[in-house]
Amino acid sequence: MGYRKLGRTSSHRKAMLRNLTTDLLVNEKIITTDARAKEVRKSAEKMISLGKKGDLASRRRAAAFLMNVVADVKEDGDNVVVQSALQKLFSELAPRFEERNGGYTRILKMDERRGDAAKMVVLELVD
Repeated sequence: MGYRKLGRTSSHRKAMLRNLTTDLLVNEKIITTDARAKEVRKSAEKMISLGKKGDLASRRRAAAFLMNVVADVKEDGDNVVVQSALQKLFSELAPRFEERNGGYTRILKMDERRGDAAKMVVLELVD
């Protein structure tokens, strides 16, 4: 099998991975368990690769996967500019990784979680 089931049904697992991937792209850093981070890394790298392509088909594929959340709110004079996660991916993250051929994320190990001793990690985008 090519993926971890993470003890969830397929619909729950897919929703969880979509949420974590979107959070990673919006915040550029998340704290999660080791197994989840390794699965999220796969989808996040695919989303950044789609962002680097930049064509309409790639934008539609990324929009089908990412959640529709607000990434940033900027004030430009009298105008308020709201940026979604998809817009952040294509306008900020993709140009940042234009020179890089993969390896957009990094996993840093942390202490175990106190309640159940799960291995916790920080998953972040590299600079």
